Amino acid sequence: MVKRIQISQHGGPEVMQLIDVDLPEPAAGEVVVENKAIGINYIDTYMRSGLYPAQLPTGLGTEAAGVVKRVGEGVTAVKPGDRVVYAHSALGAYSESHVVSVDKLAVLPDCITYEQAAASFLKGLTVHYLLRQTYVIQPDEIFLFHAAAGGVGLIACQWAKALGARLIGTAGSAEKAARAKAAGAWATINYREENVAERVSALTNGKMVRVVYDSVGKDTWETSLDCLQRRGLMVSFGNASGPVTGVNLGILNQKGSLYVTRPSLHGYITSRESLINASNELFSMIASGAINVDVPEQQKFALKDAQQAHKTLESRATQGSSLLIP
Repeated sequence: MVKRIQISQHGGPEVMQLIDVDLPEPAAGEVVVENKAIGINYIDTYMRSGLYPAQLPTGLGTEAAGVVKRVGEGVTAVKPGDRVVYAHSALGAYSESHVVSVDKLAVLPDCITYEQAAASFLKGLTVHYLLRQTYVIQPDEIFLFHAAAGGVGLIACQWAKALGARLIGTAGSAEKAARAKAAGAWATINYREENVAERVSALTNGKMVRVVYDSVGKDTWETSLDCLQRRGLMVSFGNASGPVTGVNLGILNQKGSLYVTRPSLHGYITSRESLINASNELFSMIASGAINVDVPEQQKFALKDAQQAHKTLESRATQGSSLLIP
């Protein structure tokens, strides 16, 4: 028996319950991972609330780092005792142990801790596809990244700095803006006190930016479009304020023949080879010190306190990554 968080209905944090379950044996191509640290991601709240529906009852979470305990038939890429990290697993990572497809696993270098790995893997892979594939950021390029003090945002700030690029980061308070600046943002905008498009114009001498990365969604949709150059690219990759719906495509013409994409990690990590290539680049950035993913103690929650973890995350009181510790 292992303890895991399960939901039997969609709703607020209160629907999450800690229960005991029998862990199945790994099938062919699967492994059992004993979790040491579990990543908390905003998408987990979408699954819990029903914005992204799942068959109920279900576990939550898709990311953790730990130790391989057992392997199924045909598994040769990892062995019992290996330190590993995974993301985009089947739901159920909010658990003491989880059965994971070997195609979702990467072997963890000794220089990276379980907590660093669980705090950075999904978010770091997300930043990798955003900055290195969806639109390839160049040295000295100025671009806009919303929610720059969040888990993804702080990694993006650091990665942009390592690339020699100039990230303008938005944040909802002076404290969060300072955190993004310390992480490597070239400039910051407090969206509660400043007009984002006007500040982008001032920072770029009226040229605006070629790409905007927006995980906020509904509340920032038009603002993001207003920050783009003619034929610029809007990368909408999240829904923190709610999904963007009812879009009149004519607005893209009106604001300068703009492009829009709605990517996800599923569209970029499509094979074990693509996972290993992206994770190796991420691990190199962490090992070199270019990316620091240490988690504040107040953002580490016991597994039994998952409800409080989600309440804290959704209150936007967190900075950077948060973890569940089994």
